[in-house]
Amino acid sequence: MTDPEKKDDLIGDVTTEIKGIASEGLAHPSTKPVLIGAGVGAVAGLLLPFVSLPIGAIAGAGYMLYKRVRP
Repeated sequence: MTDPEKKDDLIGDVTTEIKGIASEGLAHPSTKPVLIGAGVGAVAGLLLPFVSLPIGAIAGAGYMLYKRVRP
């Protein structure tokens, strides 16, 4: 079973990471991998017929952000 506190920690960690990215910009160590993930997702969105560009970019950025918080 999953621990409810783990879910809160994930949300808190992601929130902290997003705030760090927003305040530090490209100086933050997670910014570049998240932007690369957004770019890869956007390209996938262009190539796949059922996924649009913004959805692909959001999915790619979200995946990379998750991998930065929970490796």
